[in-house]
Amino acid sequence: MLKSQRLIRMIMMINAKKSFTVQELADDFGLSTRTITRDLQELSELGVPIYSVQGRGGGYRLLQERLLPPITFTESEAVAIFISCQSLKQLSALPFDDGAESALHKFYHYLPADSKEQIDRLKDRVAIISPQRSMNPECLRTLMQAIMVRSAATIEYRSVHLVEKRDIQPIGLYESDGYWYCPAYCFLREDYRLFRADRVLSASLNETIPCRDDVEQRTLWNAPPRKESEQVSFIIELAPGGVHTLQSDVWFSKFIHLHEDGSGTASLEIAAEKIPFYADMAWNLGEDAQVVAPLEAVEYIKRKIEALRLKYA
Repeated sequence: MLKSQRLIRMIMMINAKKSFTVQELADDFGLSTRTITRDLQELSELGVPIYSVQGRGGGYRLLQERLLPPITFTESEAVAIFISCQSLKQLSALPFDDGAESALHKFYHYLPADSKEQIDRLKDRVAIISPQRSMNPECLRTLMQAIMVRSAATIEYRSVHLVEKRDIQPIGLYESDGYWYCPAYCFLREDYRLFRADRVLSASLNETIPCRDDVEQRTLWNAPPRKESEQVSFIIELAPGGVHTLQSDVWFSKFIHLHEDGSGTASLEIAAEKIPFYADMAWNLGEDAQVVAPLEAVEYIKRKIEALRLKYA
């Protein structure tokens, strides 16, 4: 039996036994206890959560963490997963621990030599680049855990004017321009809110608050607007360059109407308090975009233009 096959079989056996001795494994595999000890050391280095039990009747135990059964991947699938996980390193914070790094190590360890060589050529040559933003990864992990186990969370949130505690039921997490966002139902405001994760100072699960079934049905793609929000039409005329830029934007792309000359018009309904946010997105397009409506957005852009003119006067 190849060593790689033996290690996979050993993982399956450990997962079934939960507790075992080196001698038991040696008898099962027909190998020396020295070889089994080396194999267990290698499995431990690869992230298999086993620990030794000292004293009479000791041996090894599996930590209270379930292991997935072995899964067969093609080389191209392994490379795709490897590069995807490598790209996540570009983000300053992730909503999970070092699991991605551990998974990468396992993939790389068992790949054939020629596949390792191909991956080595791709290192630092293929990546998804995002701006570096400072935030607390522990808070991100708690918010993701709340979604996974269907639990409310209590957060300490820093808004523009104050810091206050909020009890929320997270709907999801998404990253945009280096920032992580968490749309959630806020029990204090009795309405939906969008929280920026870098403003979450602390977060903990709060199982004393019953989760709402209607919130559970929401996703990132059908989160409702705030109840008190006035809705306005936001319209931008786009040059071909602006169309090209916004077509890759998840929030704008489906609202763009293309013209024959390659230009276009983006028209969508937004909450009135979000006018500065969307106007700033149009501002970043420069001459490739012109805000048409609402009037508040047009005036907002004019004030930015005047402030910039005075700065360079």
